[in-house]
Amino acid sequence: MTTSVVVLLSGSGTLFQSLLDAIDAGEVDARVVAAVSDRADAAGLERARARGIPAIAHPLERGADRSAWDRELAAIVAAYDPDLVASAGFMKLVGEAFLARFGGRTINTHPALLPSFPGMHGPRDALRAGVKVSGATVFVVDAGVDTGRILLQGAVDVYDTDDVDTLHERIKVVERRLLIQAVSEWKKEHP
Repeated sequence: MTTSVVVLLSGSGTLFQSLLDAIDAGEVDARVVAAVSDRADAAGLERARARGIPAIAHPLERGADRSAWDRELAAIVAAYDPDLVASAGFMKLVGEAFLARFGGRTINTHPALLPSFPGMHGPRDALRAGVKVSGATVFVVDAGVDTGRILLQGAVDVYDTDDVDTLHERIKVVERRLLIQAVSEWKKEHP
């Protein structure tokens, strides 16, 4: 049975594109029913529009009521009745209202081997710590910051010549693969 997915994104949408490509190739039995971004100018929304996928911008304005934004985000996503919500480069934390509706079926990718290096700067923090292995994690979103149940992880060697950009690029390759795998396995594990 096909998994319906709403993708949350903030930027260029390369993780989103990798999922679309895997669906097109028949590697994943899923259908992206909408893409939602906290940024109106997110290139990922253009990727969605080019494919005829509903693309919704829902920015959190400076000084706005965060709880109201979260309730609105939950309502936007609920309108598409997804089996799964995939946060793919979405740079906002979801709150209580969102988790009340989609907790347990929202996954996120993270560019580090959690629980190490949570937060927005996983590759940078890994380099600063001097680790020899970093990687990517897909986890179930909970109320914490990158604290949910880990579903999948993939390791990436850290080279002495790495900077944040080179390490992050190699991690993104693994992140894309893990996102595809997590979406592919979702329906099998959550019939």
